[in-house]
Amino acid sequence: MEQLLNRIKDKIEIESLKKRDDLYFINVKEEHIIFLLSYLKEHEGFTHLAFLQAVDFQEYNLFQLTYMLYNYNIKVNLGIKVMIDREKAEMVSIHKLWNHAWQYQRELHELFGINFPNSPNVNESFVLEGWEDIPPMRRDFDTLKYSSETFYQRPGRSTNDPKEYMREKLYKNFVEPPKIRKEND
Repeated sequence: MEQLLNRIKDKIEIESLKKRDDLYFINVKEEHIIFLLSYLKEHEGFTHLAFLQAVDFQEYNLFQLTYMLYNYNIKVNLGIKVMIDREKAEMVSIHKLWNHAWQYQRELHELFGINFPNSPNVNESFVLEGWEDIPPMRRDFDTLKYSSETFYQRPGRSTNDPKEYMREKLYKNFVEPPKIRKEND
């Protein structure tokens, strides 16, 4: 795997690398993503796109896209991460590299509002038919407000402090150990 990473580093700049057993993650710049994905598929045997996911970093005004690839020959998972602007959330489509990628792209378009120009069916509803609010997986979507305005609130429902509720329901007989006094007390 080190040889593969060195070949990649010879071709493009890697912003960071993390590894764990047979799982590697590399961060690259947006302008390198199509070249790198094509290279990995065509020359390095990463023929399987396991998934494409997004994470909303609202506080930085960025989305992180992760393309998870798998190489059956060397049995290695490789995650390629790229950050894109949240305000102009757009990424080049990879449906020509992996035919099934359009499904992931369609889902990310609907749930996060990320556009993948020229991706098949990207503008059709995937699971949210008739949705008119902001994409629900964006962190600025107020789920409590939406739920309160959309669904009937049943009488008798209450909210509990999770710490107190767990203590009462699961740890009734738990006795906290006495506090140890420090020399300064």
